[in-house]
Amino acid sequence: MKARRRFWNQFFEKSLTASAFISIAILLGIFILLATNGWKAFQDVGLEEFLSLERWNPSAYDTPSYGLGALLLGTALTTLGAIAIAAPLGVGMAFFLAEIAPVRLRNVLKPAVELMAAVPSVVMGFAGIVVVGPFLAQLFGLPNGLNALNGAILLAFMALPTIVSVSEDVVQAVPRTYKEASYALGANRWETLVQVTLPACYSGLLAAVMLGVGRAIGETMTVLMATGNATAVPTSFFSSVRTLTATVAIEMGEVPTGTTHYYVLFACALVLFIITLIINIVAEQIATQLRRKGQ
Repeated sequence: MKARRRFWNQFFEKSLTASAFISIAILLGIFILLATNGWKAFQDVGLEEFLSLERWNPSAYDTPSYGLGALLLGTALTTLGAIAIAAPLGVGMAFFLAEIAPVRLRNVLKPAVELMAAVPSVVMGFAGIVVVGPFLAQLFGLPNGLNALNGAILLAFMALPTIVSVSEDVVQAVPRTYKEASYALGANRWETLVQVTLPACYSGLLAAVMLGVGRAIGETMTVLMATGNATAVPTSFFSSVRTLTATVAIEMGEVPTGTTHYYVLFACALVLFIITLIINIVAEQIATQLRRKGQ
């Protein structure tokens, strides 16, 4: 009996170890694939041109241009707009669920918020075309609502479940003794929430927001359908934009293999991979520091 238990313990331990190494190997393989193909783009396209604000127009017959600047600005505009909407909503909702909401209401709201993550991105994009876009066009007097603001609103709703779920866990992890000490000193619920709970879980909330950034920046179908796909440099949230993810999704299926355009798309994917990797590493570092402080 003991020998059988020891065998299964070792089996599961080695299986989990192998799974971890396989995950790392897959991630490293993706990076190598993107790096080896993306590097070939710079044999024909200079780094200065690649990062410039020159219009992205790889299909031009005479002088194709591969400026990534407008795509980076479009990605940043939609992502920052989404986080500006989702971060206060998500953190506020997490505090409400963890500290204020009755148990019955919490048991209804929390699954409802988490189910938002199950909505397909193509459905969100369709909603942006037929609901949010026309509303924005009518509200601001625009010719159409397919712009960065439309994409930001949709990405905010897609990032919201991640921010709410992680933030609520962080708020509930604050030791109860902190709150009891605050109440004992005469503070009310609001003063305790703002002056005790919030400072105690600030780094964890920041990690939750950064995970939301990673969720928003990697979205493809929603921004592809709802932002207008204009490759010009955006001047405001009312400008039509195209993101890095949308560019790769639109053009990779039709570009001839082995051309400069083909390798430049790999370079775009490499830039996006590095950005998302940095965001997730920073978020993980913040979460690790939070766990150490909790110990």
